[in-house]
Amino acid sequence: MIDLKQLCKFLVKAKKSTYAAGYLAKKSIEDNKSTTLVFEDGDWKYHDNYFGGEPYGGREVVFYKNFPVYIMVYYGRVEESVSDFETVYKVLRKALVLIPENKPFRGPKQYKQDDLLYTNNFQGDVVNFSGEETISKNGKILYSAKYMGGLVDKRR
Repeated sequence: MIDLKQLCKFLVKAKKSTYAAGYLAKKSIEDNKSTTLVFEDGDWKYHDNYFGGEPYGGREVVFYKNFPVYIMVYYGRVEESVSDFETVYKVLRKALVLIPENKPFRGPKQYKQDDLLYTNNFQGDVVNFSGEETISKNGKILYSAKYMGGLVDKRR
């Protein structure tokens, strides 16, 4: 059985070092036009692959000793009425840096920057979870994403 505390600590470290790191993250564009971000630490490897920019969809996989142990799939978008989606994504990256170690799915329950409010509602734990995050301004949702995941290949 995988050590869940170690997995959670690794997820926090990996996610802060990849998409949440913004332009500092090492990215590669694949032949299929998707973007891949990879982070490794000892026996752990994190692989995030997504399509698009606006909207976007993808999946994260964590490997331990080269075996897949965790997956999360996600899909998100900025509302079409929003022209400045880069500002929305800057707030998203700042919220994702605040990822809670005990629930390392996306960002914290809430994060506020200026007049933008990031909210993350989820249920479950790292074994099996789902959630939705939004960014709103004055009560109007500008961005939303859904995600779900958990452990994989537990009965090998």
